[in-house]
Amino acid sequence: MEEQIEKQVTRGLAPQTAPQYSAPKSYPFPTEIISLPSKGLVYPESNALSKGEVTVKLMTAREEDILTSAALIRKGIQLDKLLESIVVEPGVNINDLVIGDKNAILVTSRILAFGPEYAAKITDPLDREEVDITIDLSNIKIKEVDESILNRDNEYDFFLPISKTNIKFKLITHGDEMIINKDIEASQKALKTSNEITTRYRRIIIEVDGVRDAGTISNFVTNRLLAGDSKALRKYISDISPDLDLKFDYTSPVTGETEALRIPFGIGFFYPAD
Repeated sequence: MEEQIEKQVTRGLAPQTAPQYSAPKSYPFPTEIISLPSKGLVYPESNALSKGEVTVKLMTAREEDILTSAALIRKGIQLDKLLESIVVEPGVNINDLVIGDKNAILVTSRILAFGPEYAAKITDPLDREEVDITIDLSNIKIKEVDESILNRDNEYDFFLPISKTNIKFKLITHGDEMIINKDIEASQKALKTSNEITTRYRRIIIEVDGVRDAGTISNFVTNRLLAGDSKALRKYISDISPDLDLKFDYTSPVTGETEALRIPFGIGFFYPAD
């Protein structure tokens, strides 16, 4: 089973040819090398992540402390702190990780710590009843994307089909996501309303018709980004984003039909019950 997990997730991709980085040959704790879905293609060659793989510490009792910390759970940052604790690759700044690579690190670390079986609850899409299921996480594969689109500047062109506007966007990183979440939280406290979509776009979109001014981008997102263009942009970003294919096959006990559903990441994912 461990060999299967390593083949499908931990070493799902061959290391990307890149400059060599010095690293200690041994650590005072068990480690594993995880292949990144991006193959390192979205990072500058000077970035340690451009190798396409990263060394992580296997979870220990210290990481269990992080996952069960009431203070961290209250703040919603226990997974951020877990990531800080387990990524030990020299020269790696976890804020640089694009979200798909971050997902690969967290999911693989969970498999290595607790095994591939994940007991969860889902809502049956047919009868809407809650169902207990067990998901085999070792079946998770790296999503196929067109690697020729990826670039080390992490900047991508897109033509909004309805408004006929040219934009550039970036694949957001862990650091971007933390800033976005803080902005959303602050806005909800101040305005008592959710502005998650526009807040996220202000971070994702980096240029509108050749202009990179933050005020111009904010005005465009708030007043000119049409819903149809927004949908098209979200789909394109999803299509080109390197990531894990976080779906599993669910067979309905009612109809016997099988469909792909997204893996539910509940509280038991990183700290399963005994």
